[in-house]
This record gives sequence, C-alpha cells and structure tokens, in this order.
Amino acid sequence: MNEVQKHERYVVGLMSGTSVDGIDAAVVRINSGAGDKPSAELIAFQNTPFPEKARAQIFELFDPSKATVDKIGRMNMWLGELYAKAALEVIALAGLKPEDISVIGSHGQTIHHAPEQHLVDGYNLHYTFQIGEGAVIASRTGIPSVTDFRVADMAVGGQGAPLVPFTEYLLFREEQRTLLLQNIGGIGNVTVIPAGCKPEDVYAFDTGPGNMIIDGIVTRLYPGEKTMDVGGELAAQGQVNSDLLTLLKADEYYVQPLPKSTGRERFGSEYVDKLISYQASHQLSNVDLIATVTMLTAWSIADAYARYIKEHNIAHALIVGGGGSYNPVLMSYLREQMAELGVEVLTQEDIGQSSDAKEAVAFGLLADYTLARSANNLPRVTGAHRPIVMGKISY
Repeated sequence: MNEVQKHERYVVGLMSGTSVDGIDAAVVRINSGAGDKPSAELIAFQNTPFPEKARAQIFELFDPSKATVDKIGRMNMWLGELYAKAALEVIALAGLKPEDISVIGSHGQTIHHAPEQHLVDGYNLHYTFQIGEGAVIASRTGIPSVTDFRVADMAVGGQGAPLVPFTEYLLFREEQRTLLLQNIGGIGNVTVIPAGCKPEDVYAFDTGPGNMIIDGIVTRLYPGEKTMDVGGELAAQGQVNSDLLTLLKADEYYVQPLPKSTGRERFGSEYVDKLISYQASHQLSNVDLIATVTMLTAWSIADAYARYIKEHNIAHALIVGGGGSYNPVLMSYLREQMAELGVEVLTQEDIGQSSDAKEAVAFGLLADYTLARSANNLPRVTGAHRPIVMGKISY
C-alpha cells in the first residue's frame, strides 16, 4: 500500500445511503505522518435531510421502468447542487474556509447496483450507478471533488463494494484483537480485521438487509406518518413471528459465496410488497411484522459471522455503526444473537467514535488517497483482480 502525503490536511466526506435519509457531511483532519496508518480526526459533522420532493424523486429512480434518462440527468445535477451546499455548510460549521480543504469525497446516491457477472460477447458488463455530479460540487465549492468511486474496482473484476473496509483497515486495526466492524445502514455490511493483519488479510461483505426492510415496511404501513421505526418503538410492541422469520431466512443471498454485495434490487420495494401480502394473508399485526424484520437484520449479521467468519477468525468484538445502532430493539436482538456466539457487541460511540459520521469520514479518506494517486480498494474484499485507484476527480 502506497503512502499518501505526509502532512496535516483537511478533507470533506459526503455520504447518502440506500435509506435516502439525507446527506452526511464530515470535515476530517488527516495526518499521515505515521506511515500508512493515518490519523483521521472528526472536526465537524452535519446531516442535511433531502428536500421531500428530491427524496420522492430519488425513490422513483430506484424503479428501472421509471428511471428515464431525463430524470436521472436532472437528479444527477440537482444532487450535485445539494452535495455542494452540504459541503460548504459543514466547512463553515468547522470554522474553516473552502480554501482550507484539500479535497471533497462524495459517494453519491446509488440508484442501481448490479455487481453479479453478466457476460456479453466475452465482456463482463456488471455495473453500478451513483449520481451527484462531481463537476457541480467542484464548481460550487472551488475544491477538487472525487466521485464515482465504485466503477474503477468493477473495471478490474470487482463488485465495486464494499469500499469502507479500506478505511476501516487503516483506522481500526489492532495487534492483539480481531475486530468486526458492522455497519447497519440501509444494507448491513461487515469488515473482518484480524489481529495484526495486513491489507490482504482483511475481508468484508454485505450481510444482508440493515434498515432497508424495516424502513420500507414502516413507510408502507404508516403512509405520510412515519418513514422509520424511530428508537425501535414499534418493534418493541411486537413479537417475532417464527414462521415468517424461518421463511425469510431461506433467501438464497445468505448462503452465496464471498465476495458478495447486495442492495435495493433484492431487498427493496418488491420484497416489501411480498411481506405486506404475507401479512394480509396471515393476519399479522403491524408491530409483529416490524419486530420480525428487525430480528431478520440481527439474525443475518450473526449468521454471517457463524457461516463465513468464526471458523477462520474468532472475533473479540463486533463494533456497530450506522443508523441501526440507534435502534435499541435491533441492538438488543443483535446482542442476544452474538452472545450465543461469544462475541461482545459495542457501538462506535462506545469506542469514542461517531456512528453517524463513520461512512462520510471514510469517503473523505478515500478521496485523499485518490488525490495522491494511491490505490484505495481491497481486492480480497471486492473481488477485484488487483489494487486500483478509485474515483474520478473534478476540478
């Protein structure tokens, strides 16, 4: 792994995930004077909700039959404007000026992710699509902006995901403890960082649904009233339905070989449609359905550890970040599941970090590597044939 610039600098990371909750923006102070293990100090963080009109139109783009090129094009530019605004606001919140920032890294908004091999005339035409125009971000802020990270990894045979494990290796590895870094956003993903590991020892994959199904069910059952189960309030009133849970556990994703990643294409609106239909035909209460899909997320994380990790790397702790870490019912289910496997469950806050800011911090650090022309993927994690510099730079 190449070293990046050896001096202190500020970067901005921007993230909007599959839940489409809003834009996470972080200002990070990086110092890579300690070789290839930089320090990354969070200076300021802000979440900016999407305008409701924009959020509704983003969700429309998740349906390929509605995602026409004109709608995608306009939203690509609109998101560039919104990301730029979020970047400028968090820079001001940090007490800094745009000229103090060396680079902005923006994940963009995923509207479709198709990582599975798809051969046409001998070419693998798998693909992924994130929007939020980098040229707009750079123009509005005057700061070099790195976007469209995932496609470079796919061009060398990878799945373009997950990408955050690269930064987790840089920032969290320890000599004596094996750690699992679990993110629970719309999708759940885990990074395995063995004690004393090298980059090629790290592996990661999507464990399955995170908040996506929970949010989808709540939005459908309480239209115009709720879009998520805040604080696990609804799940706490319900009981897990064992018959439905058994049915959901049978999804083939959970037994697919590594590396693997997933998204809204598998666990999105069509999946929610089937659950709503099941609820109607089996007279399941709203809260029981929500409790059951909440347990599914917890089970899928524990199952992933038992199925893919434990035999090779016995973990000392599972450290949870992302919005799911704020759902006490989900965390309670997860602690119960992992306790049976002998693993302590902590949150990012338990170790002095921020669950909300973690992925935004990661994309700021990834962009820092892009600007230095240093490889910023982990081939074992994504399935890529070789390390590659990810991200397209706009000035």
